[in-house]
Amino acid sequence: MELFLFFLAVGLFLLAVFIREGILAKKQKQRFIQSLYEDFGTLPQKEYALERYARIGSFFHKHEKEGQIDDITWNDLNMDDIFKRLNYTFSASGEEYLYYTLRTPRQSVEELSHLEEVTEYFLGHPDERAGVQLLMRKLGYTGKFSLYDYLDNLNYLGKRSNARHYLMDGLFVPFLCILPFWYTVGICGIVVLILFNIISYFKEKNEIDPYITSFAYVMRLLTVCDGLLKIEIPPLKREWEEMERCKNGLSGMKRGSFWVFSSNRNASTGNPLDIVMDYIRMTFHVDLIKFNRMLSQLTKHLADVDGLITCVGYVETAIAIGAFRVSLGEEYCVPKLGKGEELVLEGAWHPMLSDPVKNSIAAERGVLLTGSNASGKSTFLKTVAVNAILAQTIHTCLAASYSAPFFHIYSSMSLRDDMKGGESYYIVEIKALKRILDAAERTEGKVLCFVDEVLRGTNTVERIAASTQILKSLTGSNILCFAATHDIEMTDLLRDFFDNYHFEEDIRDGDVFFNYRLMKGKAATRNAIKLLEIMGYEKEIIEKASRQAERFLSTGVWELA
Repeated sequence: MELFLFFLAVGLFLLAVFIREGILAKKQKQRFIQSLYEDFGTLPQKEYALERYARIGSFFHKHEKEGQIDDITWNDLNMDDIFKRLNYTFSASGEEYLYYTLRTPRQSVEELSHLEEVTEYFLGHPDERAGVQLLMRKLGYTGKFSLYDYLDNLNYLGKRSNARHYLMDGLFVPFLCILPFWYTVGICGIVVLILFNIISYFKEKNEIDPYITSFAYVMRLLTVCDGLLKIEIPPLKREWEEMERCKNGLSGMKRGSFWVFSSNRNASTGNPLDIVMDYIRMTFHVDLIKFNRMLSQLTKHLADVDGLITCVGYVETAIAIGAFRVSLGEEYCVPKLGKGEELVLEGAWHPMLSDPVKNSIAAERGVLLTGSNASGKSTFLKTVAVNAILAQTIHTCLAASYSAPFFHIYSSMSLRDDMKGGESYYIVEIKALKRILDAAERTEGKVLCFVDEVLRGTNTVERIAASTQILKSLTGSNILCFAATHDIEMTDLLRDFFDNYHFEEDIRDGDVFFNYRLMKGKAATRNAIKLLEIMGYEKEIIEKASRQAERFLSTGVWELA
């Protein structure tokens, strides 16, 4: 009786713990669902460890093609910060596809119109959106490595046969059969088989353990796709059909997969059922057999896995775009693309500025910017470039309006010496400019490029001569160039090819003030020497530098003051 009461008490305690955990999990889920409605569009608060951010580009690198945003342009425009601002995703698939989207400008109205339709659907149907996001949270992440990293390494496993496992399992049968007649022989044979299987089990288990994460993610991916297909979303009919097709190719992986994935696989939970299952695994290798079957099927259907990630990532990217729009309030527009030759941008601003000054421009030929240091030239170039990328990737611009043809977008702005490659700044710069010229020659569409302080890495005479010819070559019929320079001479040399715009400053009470307003014409003011004075340089340096500059402007000859 006492033993019965003891086990009853233990059973009731375990039941209470189970019920408590269930209630807590349910409350946590309810809080998350509530946050999906209440916090939709609030600024993302994610933290990015170095190894995690390295993983985010994996889908993009697997799908690289002509016309994508290259590394130079991506880094010039600080697009990592733009990505983080846009990252409202809850899964590795969504996160990686969003990154891919920002680096892959669309070149057709149809693609962007479809994305717009899906984005607007989720904005107008919060229940369906929340249902999708809940599934994405269940899908989750793959740790510090991408699923593609794991899949690439499947080749190291090679083809794995189950013949040995079947043979060893089959040997139990004769020993069990002789057990009633030769008990000692039967028992000894069974014990030897068990010991051999346990020893060989751990050797092989250690080989496959690194791949369990990827297999578990594929299983979650299949489960999430099952859930998504139950949500009726009319604009996603095409994606749902593709998802169903890819899922069917992997359907056999789910059967018996519980042997491979258990709560006790990587840590001891103390659950009696898990302990029993572990001994079954060690004795009969059932998880190794199932793993090898899954491996065989997975390697034959890698394209289907990629297709599922693409579908799931596309859906979550559309939701992220909607959240980004909500976070902007009314401060965005849907671009008009594909008509005319002119880029028209009204009231444009940069997404990473907390208090931006909005500017407008209409450009059918090259734009040459001049102005003093820190007057806003580089920021304006980045504002136009970022909006051009966002227009063709997420169909959203930070402006009152944006209209332009489709572009292939390049820049040469924030370059630096290549210490590892042993190349000077000038070499790095001319290579970056050459890649734009090459792109313009081989690209059928129109190229949009941004150049900040062209050839700053060389002497004045050759810089002006070479810069003039390079910028002139960037004004062909299929290329639109925005450039900034401190060399005011270039405004006259290129006036037949570029429209001149400038930024200016106001010096009051010994200080420099900028309004960051884009103005027509070339700059008429300079502030480099004035800034030396404001920063406290000696009066003699300021006066002599001023006289020397004025003498050069009058005579065209440099003389030491």
